[in-house]
Amino acid sequence: MKIFRTSQIKQIDAITIQDEPISSYNLMKRASRAFFEELLHHIEANTSISVFAGNGNNGGDALVIAQLLNRIGKNCHVYLIDPKDKLSEDCQNAYDDLRQLQNITRIKQADELPSCSTDIIIDGLFGTGLNRPVEGVFKEVIHQMNLMRENGSTLFSIDIPSGLFGEDNQNNHPDCIIKADYTFTFQAAKPCFFFAENEQYVGDWKILDIQLHPQAIAQTDTPYYLTDEADIKMLYHKRNTFSHKGTFGHALLIAGSYGMMGASILATKAALRTGCGLVTVHIPQKGYEIMQISVPEAIVSIDQSETCFTRHPNLTSYNAIGIGPGVGQSETTATAIHQLLSEYHQPMVIDADALNLMGKNPEWWSLIPPKSILTPHPKEFERIAGVKTQGYNSWEKQRELSRQHNVIIVLKGAYTSISFPDGTLHVNPTGNPGMATAGSGDTLTGILTSLLAQKYAPEKAALLGVWLHGKAGDLSISHAESEESMIASDLISQIGTAFKGLRATYFPT
Repeated sequence: MKIFRTSQIKQIDAITIQDEPISSYNLMKRASRAFFEELLHHIEANTSISVFAGNGNNGGDALVIAQLLNRIGKNCHVYLIDPKDKLSEDCQNAYDDLRQLQNITRIKQADELPSCSTDIIIDGLFGTGLNRPVEGVFKEVIHQMNLMRENGSTLFSIDIPSGLFGEDNQNNHPDCIIKADYTFTFQAAKPCFFFAENEQYVGDWKILDIQLHPQAIAQTDTPYYLTDEADIKMLYHKRNTFSHKGTFGHALLIAGSYGMMGASILATKAALRTGCGLVTVHIPQKGYEIMQISVPEAIVSIDQSETCFTRHPNLTSYNAIGIGPGVGQSETTATAIHQLLSEYHQPMVIDADALNLMGKNPEWWSLIPPKSILTPHPKEFERIAGVKTQGYNSWEKQRELSRQHNVIIVLKGAYTSISFPDGTLHVNPTGNPGMATAGSGDTLTGILTSLLAQKYAPEKAALLGVWLHGKAGDLSISHAESEESMIASDLISQIGTAFKGLRATYFPT
């Protein structure tokens, strides 16, 4: 599913109007009806509703929604914010239609704002075309609507919370943005929905299909995509009846150090649960008994050091390598990782302390094998990028690094983003806040390394692995009973169930 910049959605709207053909006002009605039908799920018999409309097309949407509410007997309060007494053409049409049904309060100045309480607020002040912070009477209206929400109203935004820019909000003003409980957006998710700093504005969001021209959508290029389950099912490799363990590869995990053996155990268990035929884990001597007892299915390679990674084993028998979880950042470990990068030339998975050491040694970028998968969390990403980034700028920096160094970067978090050397970036929708727990990233390293060893192409391994990881997290909620009580081992226990949904592609029930 494509994610478009807001300017591109405007172009797709124009093509739809021209080629369907349909008038812009009728397209507005179609979008408004989609919003209205979703809103009905939140309305009860005695629900009071206040609609705040701007003087542009987003305001026109709000006025059409008010018409639809009126026709089912919900005579809501409608406030049209119009300081210059000038409406867009479609907003004017919506206004003319609505005023035949009910009164509309027209507001030009801040002191005309009503003091009212209501169950539901509909925000239709500004759409996606906004490119500068809101000011004047509109800023005061936003402040009033947010205050009403604080006092118990539920706030619904049309397409995008008013005041929020579609992409980069670093120069926006936080006090000029609606804080929605729900955002019902048209046709495609907006980039700004996927960034942590905007959660307080966007709330829960849902994409509504308003049937924009399919050819226009198909032919409009974008670097951004939202992964869905149908995409993932196409990546999944069905197992043949006469397969054996050698068919599914041999992975090497270099993980763990004295006091951090849990990381190596979690990564190893996850690799095995993801279907790798053989998993060898290279660990310091003091971890040997812990590993053999905890993961009897694993092959153990012992480092010459008692406490940390200092030298890699012979690499000839492995189909993929993952390195980093719990290895520490000692000088001897840094030397050993540098040697590994210098000698191994196939795609590998690089995580955790291996990434932190990369941040300290930026010259390592030139040693990373092409199409390797790097899995930083936001702080690790800042270290390897060499700059502090946030929101939309993180996406752009991530894409830049993937193109520049021919690597795949998995930037972990809510809506994990996966950037590829061709400049595209895919957003993963699975997962939940319960995965914010120690060891969650180690399990992802195991999953990705396992898929690489099973001969999934690196791009496919990244997409499938991140999706499986998040899906296992979602399935873990029912097992752990709450996000708060989830631990990384819960994720590993649900990998099989996550796979089961993909197997249904071949073995439908």
